[in-house]
Amino acid sequence: MDFKDYYKILGVEPTADDKAIKAAYRKLARKYHPDVSKEKDAEAKFKDASEAYEALKSADKRAEYDDLRKYGQHGQPFQGPPGWQSRGGFGGGDGADGGDFSDFFSSIFGNRGPGFGGPEQRRSSGRRGQDVEMELPIFLEETLSTESKKISFQVPQYNAAGQHVSNTSKSLNVKIPAGVSDGERIRLKGQGAPGVGGGANGDLYLTIRFAPHPKFDVEGENLIITLPLAPWELALGTEVAVPTLTGKINLKVPAGSQNGQRMRAKGHGLLNKAGHRGNLFVQLKAVMPKEDGDEVKALWQALAKKAAFDPREHF
Repeated sequence: MDFKDYYKILGVEPTADDKAIKAAYRKLARKYHPDVSKEKDAEAKFKDASEAYEALKSADKRAEYDDLRKYGQHGQPFQGPPGWQSRGGFGGGDGADGGDFSDFFSSIFGNRGPGFGGPEQRRSSGRRGQDVEMELPIFLEETLSTESKKISFQVPQYNAAGQHVSNTSKSLNVKIPAGVSDGERIRLKGQGAPGVGGGANGDLYLTIRFAPHPKFDVEGENLIITLPLAPWELALGTEVAVPTLTGKINLKVPAGSQNGQRMRAKGHGLLNKAGHRGNLFVQLKAVMPKEDGDEVKALWQALAKKAAFDPREHF
């Protein structure tokens, strides 16, 4: 049985206080957590860090470990003081709070706690199920709906040894949260792969993707639509029925409006997190008519002469 230097595992000095030990453990836990880490041997390093923190986080356990530490060197076969193993560990303690600790840890703190031996150990030694990730494309209209959306996805299945054996299809009815945004990641707890050996189920993560809309562009909680207009409609003004996500509205375009100008239709955008809707911005676009012969051309020429307008006066 090899000795484990828990201070070295956490990267702290033996004189470190509780705050420094806790901070070191959290840093390593974030780095090596098996659900997120791609580091080599991440699971083993995560377990070592958890075991080290378990041994050092309480004053009693830390004192017992410090008494033994002078008898061992990290990575070397451990020889404790005479008679320590026959006493069922060094001091016994109150047991560990979690399972899956090494023989070295068990030999120090005994086998009587909830982390060892009984049903608590069998539950805690189970492996958590794998998380499942999927992209969920939705139409802009669905972001305003209160109805659930049915989704289907593949869930990996594992045997008792933790080996992947198959995939099964699973269906859920999901309600799209109000104010959801493109690229937002939504967690559905416990809807991932089943745990092994009594472990908890994994989670399902949905990444929202807005399907391209034939009429609207998205800017945050606002929508943009381009409204084609004839040159005389910009010049003289007009009223146009403009589509929205929930129907049509009548928009008055003032006389003398400019190509590229934006007009705002308040409250016709997407929902935000507060439950209010953004705006619809209508961008005006002048569309020139096709050539309709000499008569139409003559009218344009007459207009040009009558208006005497130079668009590049300040160019």
